[in-house]
Order: sequence, then C-alpha cells, then structure tokens
Amino acid sequence: MHKTLIVTNDFPPRPGGIQAFLHNMALRLDPERLVVYASTWKRGQEGARATAAFDEDQPFTVVRDRTTMLLPTPVATRRAAGLLREHGCTSVWFGAAAPLGLMAPALRRAGAERLVATTHGHEAGWAQLPAARRLLRRIGESTDTLTYLGEYTRSRIAAALTEDAARRMTQLPPGVDEKTFHPDSGGAEVRARLGLTERPVVVCVSRLVPRKGQDTLIRAMPRILAAEPDAVLLIVGGGPYERDLRRLARETGVDASVRFTGAVPWSELPAHYGAGDVFAMPCRTRRGGLDVEGLGIVYLEASATGLPVVAGDSGGAPDAVLDGETGWVVRGGEPAEAAERITALLGDAGLRRRMGERGRQWVEERWRWDLLADRLKDLLQA
Repeated sequence: MHKTLIVTNDFPPRPGGIQAFLHNMALRLDPERLVVYASTWKRGQEGARATAAFDEDQPFTVVRDRTTMLLPTPVATRRAAGLLREHGCTSVWFGAAAPLGLMAPALRRAGAERLVATTHGHEAGWAQLPAARRLLRRIGESTDTLTYLGEYTRSRIAAALTEDAARRMTQLPPGVDEKTFHPDSGGAEVRARLGLTERPVVVCVSRLVPRKGQDTLIRAMPRILAAEPDAVLLIVGGGPYERDLRRLARETGVDASVRFTGAVPWSELPAHYGAGDVFAMPCRTRRGGLDVEGLGIVYLEASATGLPVVAGDSGGAPDAVLDGETGWVVRGGEPAEAAERITALLGDAGLRRRMGERGRQWVEERWRWDLLADRLKDLLQA
C-alpha cells in the first residue's frame, strides 16, 4: 500500500501560512496512508498540551520531534528514515524544501521511491546567496520534483538549479476553501459590531510586518478621505509592527479613520474579509530581495469572498491577481498609486461587483483545495 511521510518543521498548532498550507493538504490525503513527522510548537507544559490536543484530533498519525526547530541533522534524518521504514512509506513530501530537503539522499537509501519538496518564498531568497544557493541545488538534484508557488518564485529558484532539476519543477500553490470564504461570510455583522455599517471600508487582513504594506495604506488615507470622507481602513491581524502603525496613523492625522482589530481567530477571518468593500495589501520587497511575498493567499481569500483586490508588486503577489479583472497590482510602497486604485473602486459599485464576481469565479476554477490536493497526489504517486 502506497504511504506518504510528510517531513516538516511547519505544522499546526504552530501558526502561519506554510503550516495552514500543509495541514489543508494533509487533510485531503488518505489518513490511513499518511504519517507526519514534525517539530514541537513550543517548549513547556502549555506548548506540549496544545500540541498533544491538536495531534489527537487529527485523522492521521503525527510524530513529533522534541525540538522546536526541525533541521536536517543526523539525528533527525535517522529518525525520519526509521519512520519511513516502520510505517512502510514509499513517498516523502518535504513541507519546505529548504533545508529539510537535504535529508532526501538518506531517505532514498531508506526506501523512498518518490521525493517531493515544496518551495515557498524563502527559497527564492536562498537562491540569491552563494552558500544557500549551493544547498538548494543539492536539494533539487536529490528530489524528484521541487514545487513552486507561482512564476516569480519558479524563475528565481530555477536559476539556482541544474537544468534537469529546473525542468522537473511543478506548480503547487496553496488553495482556498471556497465554502468557507464566500460573499455571505458574515461581514455585515462585523461591520455592525464595529460601527461601520454605513461607511466605505478598505480591509487589509495580514500579519503586521513592514513588508505587507499597511503603512502604505495609512499614508494613502489622506488622499482616500479627500474623495471618500467617510472611508475607514480596517486593519485585521496582529504582529510586531502594530505599535509603529498606530503611531503613523496618529502622525498622519488619520487615526480616527483607521481601526485595528488585533489578531482574529481563524474562524472569524471570513467575516472580517466580508466586512470590506475593497481588499488592499500593497506589499513591497525589502532587504534587497530577501524579504519578499511568495504568493499572497490573502488576495485569493478576498476574491473568494467577492471583493476586488489591490495588491503590491512584491515577488509572487501578482500571481494571485488577474490585473484589471479581479483587481489591480500597484507598486509597493507608493501611497499615491494605492490611493488612486482604492478610490476608483470605492466610487464605483458596479466595478467592485464585476471584479468581485470575476475573482470568485477564478478561485472556483483554479484555486480550490480539492483540485490542488489531486495534483499533490499525482506527484507523490508518479
């Protein structure tokens, strides 16, 4: 019986986009044919309890390494090989190619017939650094395929690989649960609770870090308010940049028109998307290309909710937008460009509706989890 071993440092209950990607895929594989080898989320009793409770609820076997950071050390590699043999696994999926894909030769010797490694945004950064580039090349040579999120990440990573490894790359982005993210997700209730029922709302759902561009939106607000005096910017999410963003809103004089929700439970995210008229996250590339958006699943979740989107041009973010159809791509870090597109959408209900409907259609055609999980199954069994 074909069985798969997932080897990953990124797995719930640890929060994050890669973690959600892997978990959603794992839930769509046959649980009787799946074993997950992952790190432990947090040290201490609280972390252990949260991890144990999560693992108990899963339909598949989860084996935890005691470390909070799973790396391709000799000890971890031997344990992964032991799990492969113990459970009779014939395929391996590395949840993040770098660095765990360095285990591939040892797992091949242990009996793995098929090795798939998924790349995200950080591998595009690795491809620019000489030492990391050599390691990425080794991973490409020793696996059967590297998957990529979109054209931006493919082109950067492929440049570090052998010609043969680059040819074997396959696209496997995260998906969207179109049954969870939809136009009737509860946005009206959120707007009423926040006192925004009659106001035009620009919503941004993301972790609060400089790359995401919430500061660009705050700097765009004076121009937006000049055209739409009742507009409000709803910033959903938590993160280390929140204090700076609040100070920027005060210094810009728009703090009365900017609302911060803080971190929101995942179950409430669809309703918070739905509270907006326009979704905007004008992300930008930082640190000479090392801090870059891998794809931007938030744009697709917003599209599934029926919102037009305004995206930044960082990395693979444009891959999640049909420019001019589901929304627009603007230069990251340019408040005037963001303001121009946002005000055009706020002032035209017909345009918002057309772009929102096209976005929903695109998600249903291309980005559903079940379609992408079928692609993963094919890769693991090829």
